Amino acid sequence: MPGTGAICRNANIMTSQPTVLVADDDANDVFFLRRAFQKAGFTCPILDVPDGERAICYLRGSDGFADRSRFPIPSLLFLDLKMPKVSGFEVLEWLQKHHSLSKMKVVVLSSSNLQSDMQKARSLGAHDYRVKPADIDDMITMVKDVARQWLSH
Repeated sequence: MPGTGAICRNANIMTSQPTVLVADDDANDVFFLRRAFQKAGFTCPILDVPDGERAICYLRGSDGFADRSRFPIPSLLFLDLKMPKVSGFEVLEWLQKHHSLSKMKVVVLSSSNLQSDMQKARSLGAHDYRVKPADIDDMITMVKDVARQWLSH
């Protein structure tokens, strides 16, 4: 894990100490997302949790996540919808009640391309909704686009 002094940068984006949190139960998806960030030239810390319950614990700073020097509040949360224990929708509902996290951008990254899922996620406060790309090149393109849009602010 990179240290807390890390800077997320590529040719066009430089933001002091942003952290990306990925909440996804599929280890392969997490691996490919990390790889896409690397291939796109981003060096920001990317932390991950395997389900919505652990995402809430992380964001709340409980259950081993209290040390904010090791587990900072993320600038960007990639959130899967279909996860065990607590779903992505439930995480979005929890976030609505915690205004102290309102600066964090939430991008739903799901295999679902259902309009109803997209509308529900946006109505619950997701800033963006992306369908998981099928290959690494599309994932890299998506990461560049999301970073330009949500990590450059």
